[in-house]
Amino acid sequence: MSGPALAFTAGVVMVLAFSGVYLVARRTGNAGLVDVAWSAGFSVVAALAAALGSGWPARRFLIAAMTAAWSLRLAGYLYVRVTSHPEDGRYVELKRRWGAQVNRKMFEFFQLQALLVVALSAPLLVAASNPAPGLHPLEWAAAALFALALGGEALADAQLARVKAAGGGAGRVCDVGLWRYSRHPNYFFEWLVWVSYFAFAAASPGGLWTLYCPALMLYFLFRVTGIPATEQQALRTKGDAYREYQRRTSAFVPWFTRP
Repeated sequence: MSGPALAFTAGVVMVLAFSGVYLVARRTGNAGLVDVAWSAGFSVVAALAAALGSGWPARRFLIAAMTAAWSLRLAGYLYVRVTSHPEDGRYVELKRRWGAQVNRKMFEFFQLQALLVVALSAPLLVAASNPAPGLHPLEWAAAALFALALGGEALADAQLARVKAAGGGAGRVCDVGLWRYSRHPNYFFEWLVWVSYFAFAAASPGGLWTLYCPALMLYFLFRVTGIPATEQQALRTKGDAYREYQRRTSAFVPWFTRP
C-alpha cells in the first residue's frame, strides 16, 4: 500500500477509534482518556504500516517497532495515571470554559487528536513506503537517538512518579533527578523522540518534508497543551514554591540551575 493510501486508511481507523473513546470518556466523566488514546493511536498506525506498507520489510518493521515502543510505554504510563487519579485539571478547566457547548467541543477536540495522530505519523508512513534495501547510516543514527530519548523520557516519568508516591501534599515540587535540571525533562525527551523519527524518515525519498512533525510537536509543547497548561496547573496547586522552581530551573533543555 502506498503512503497516501496508508495515511487515508489510518485516518479512517483513528476517527472511528477516537469516536469510541469519546463515548467512554463522556460516560466516565474523564476526558483524560484522550491522552491515553492519542499515545496508543501511534501503535495502531505502526501496526498498519508494518502490515500494509510497500517499503523494504526490515525498514518498515524497524520504524514501526520504534513507534510502537514509544507509543505503548507512554500509553501504559498515562493509563495508570488517568485511571487512578481524578480528572486532570487541564480538562476540568476546559469543561468550565466551554460551558453548555462542552459535549460538542470535546468531541471536536477528540477528533482533532485523531487527525493529529495521522499527521504526526508522516515519518513512519514515509519510511514504511521506501523500497530501497538496506539501512542508511542516518537511519541507524536515528535509531540510536530514539533509544536515548525513550530511556530519558521513561526515567523522567519514573522519577516524577516516585516523588508523587512519596507524598508531601499537592504543594510539593518535583526537583530531583532530571527534574533538577529541567522543569519538563519528559517533554524534552519526548521531543527528541520526534526528532529521531524525522531523522529516520530523512533517509527516504520525500522524508525531509516531515520536518514539520518535530516542529509541530515543539509548538504544541511550548504554546498549546504542553508546558503552558502544565505550568498553569502547577501554579494553581503549588503557588510560590513552583514560582521559585521556575526562577531557578530551565523550562525545557536540561541545564545548570540558577542560584
